[in-house]
Amino acid sequence: MRLAMISSRNTASDYRLDSIHTPVLVKEVLGNLVPKKGGVYLDATLGLGGHTKALLQAYPDIERVIALDWDEEALELAKMRLEPFESKISFYQSNFSNLEVVLSEEGVTQVDGIIMDLGLSSFQLDESGRGFSFMRDEPLDMRMDRSTTILASDMINKLPEDRLVQLIQLYGEEPWAKKIAAAIVAKRQDRPIFSTLELATIVKEAIPKRFHPRKIHPATRTFQAIRIAINREFENLTCALEASYRVLSPGGRICVISFHSLEDRIVKHFFRGCKELEVVTKRPVRPSRDEITSNPRSRSAKLRVAQRVMQVTEVGK
Repeated sequence: MRLAMISSRNTASDYRLDSIHTPVLVKEVLGNLVPKKGGVYLDATLGLGGHTKALLQAYPDIERVIALDWDEEALELAKMRLEPFESKISFYQSNFSNLEVVLSEEGVTQVDGIIMDLGLSSFQLDESGRGFSFMRDEPLDMRMDRSTTILASDMINKLPEDRLVQLIQLYGEEPWAKKIAAAIVAKRQDRPIFSTLELATIVKEAIPKRFHPRKIHPATRTFQAIRIAINREFENLTCALEASYRVLSPGGRICVISFHSLEDRIVKHFFRGCKELEVVTKRPVRPSRDEITSNPRSRSAKLRVAQRVMQVTEVGK
C-alpha cells in the first residue's frame, strides 16, 4: 500500500488549470450529501477536486475535507486548484480502498459524508500520456498509480488468449471478445503491442464493420476492460464500500457516481444488502439534458446515495 500526505510540491504545473475537468452531477451530490456546519467530509476519489471545490464554496462553515486520490499527478493538480481552501483540506495519495487507514492517520474516527466519483478526469484522458484514451498514440500504460509495476502492455502481450477473452467479456461487456482476443494474439506473434493506436486498430478491425457501435469507438469496451483489470477497480470499489459505512456517523451519507454498468451494479447491491445503510435514491440520479449537452462525458453517470442508519436506543435504557 502506498500512502503519503501530499506536500506543496508541484509536479504538474504545466497543465492548463483553466481547462480543468468539469465534475458531474455537482448540484445533485451536494443536495443529497446535506452538508452541515462543522461537519467533516471525505472525498475518497478527489480527482481534480471539482466536487470538493463546490462543497467548500457552497458550505464554507464545514470544518474539514479529507481528500485522497491514487493518481499523484492528478492530486498535485487538485492541490493547485484548491489552494484557496487548503486550510480546510488534508490531501493524501492513497487508493480509496485504504480510506480507514487514511482517517486513522488524520485522527478521525467518523465523517459526516463521503463522496466517491468513479470516473476518469479529463486530465487522465487528455493530458496524462498514460494511454487511457485511444484518440492519440500513447504508450499502453493505464496505471492510476505509477508506483505499481504491471502495465497494460504487459497484460496485452503476455496473457493467454482465453484469459484475454474472459477479461474483455467480464469488464468490457464486449460481445466480440473472442475475435478481439484472437486478433491481439495473432498480432503480438509478429511483434509486441505497445501503443494505444495500434491496439485500437486491432480491435476495430477484429469487429465486422456492420457491427461497429454507433455512439462509441469500437475499441471503447476493450480499453475500459484493460484499465479496470490493471487497476483492480472493482476489487478496490468493493473494499471502499465495505469500509464506508464503518466510518460514517449516524445520519451521514455516502454519494457514489459510477460510469460503468458493472460498477453501478456493485454499488446498488451493496447499498441494498448492507443493514447499516438506508438507500436514499431508489433509482440512480442521472445528469440533466443541459448537463449532458454542456459536458458530454457526463452522459453515462449515475449517482446513488445511502445514509448510515441512526442509532436506536432500546426502551428502558
